[in-house]
Amino acid sequence: MAEPTEDERSLFTLIGELPDRVSTLVRAEIDQIKAELGYKAKHFGIGAALFVAAAFVAIFLLGTIIATVIIALSLVMPLWAAALTVCGVLTLIIAVLIAIGLASFRRGSEPLESIESLKRDLDVVKGTGEYEHH
Repeated sequence: MAEPTEDERSLFTLIGELPDRVSTLVRAEIDQIKAELGYKAKHFGIGAALFVAAAFVAIFLLGTIIATVIIALSLVMPLWAAALTVCGVLTLIIAVLIAIGLASFRRGSEPLESIESLKRDLDVVKGTGEYEHH
């Protein structure tokens, strides 16, 4: 007797094969996700490495620009005064950036409103603390 074709199999046979097919499908989807994540991670890694390399070269560019500014200023004032002027400007820029950074850290370190709200809710549940009775 010939084996039944795909169309001739019973409903129970198909239902019995369903877990294996679902399992195979899920494994295939997971494998595909792993492959896609690997591909993306590889390209993000390459991109990050290129950004680091560009930042490294930019440090040398910054030094070159500073030296160029000092040389240009030395055309109108003594070299030592030009260097001192550039150092003063850079120190001022650094101070402003630090002040802005500290202000940002202070804003970021403020307690989260949702945490304070959660604490108040827990106090209400426990029956402790100050809360309005409704």
